[in-house]
Amino acid sequence: MMLQLLTFLVEKLSLLSIFKLFESSWSDCDDQDQKRNAHRGQPPPLRRGDLLEVPRTIFTHYGIYLGDNKVAHLIPDILPMLTNDKELISSVITNKRLILGCIYKCATVRVDTLEDFAYGSNILVNHFDKMKNQAFPNEAVAKRAEKLIGAIPYSLLWNNCEHFATYCRYGSAASRQTEKFCECVKSIIRDQRSVIVTVLLGIISMVCFGMAPSTTLPTILIPFTLWMAG
Repeated sequence: MMLQLLTFLVEKLSLLSIFKLFESSWSDCDDQDQKRNAHRGQPPPLRRGDLLEVPRTIFTHYGIYLGDNKVAHLIPDILPMLTNDKELISSVITNKRLILGCIYKCATVRVDTLEDFAYGSNILVNHFDKMKNQAFPNEAVAKRAEKLIGAIPYSLLWNNCEHFATYCRYGSAASRQTEKFCECVKSIIRDQRSVIVTVLLGIISMVCFGMAPSTTLPTILIPFTLWMAG
């Protein structure tokens, strides 16, 4: 039984990293394409309205190129909640600021230089064009992005940088990263071993903290909900 539970936990931890591995393998393929293209000549310059994406922290970050080395992108940032210093807020957003902004759901659509947006990573251009519907004309894409500059409601799953970029370029907000995460969560819920794990955790909590509504009810309700959902 313990071996089965250990196997289950390892499987689920692996599933949680699937979409990142997927992104990495995709990026590797794109890097190979870029190397092949390098032998054929320099890639074309960026055009105003291009959809840009770069790997950052544990996800891929997206933005819309506005021309003149500027990129509009929706990015979480904790600093606007802590200070009104515009010069400090306008500085490049570090990963720490970004993660804390995600936690507190504080974000803006802002304009940064191409270098600050890339944050040292390679840039992929218009990767979704081969998967999505027809993109708007580039100038229309850029104008849609410019209209949204400023504070904006943020949700890691339902309104993130990818939703912003795909809305601007294709007219429909969507996030492949969110879809991958939701599929992972769904697979965990549908695996009946989740019920066994939650029951055992509930029993452990009751042993450690005693019989109380705060321990007993979750021990009953969570496994039951998982069982019915599965």
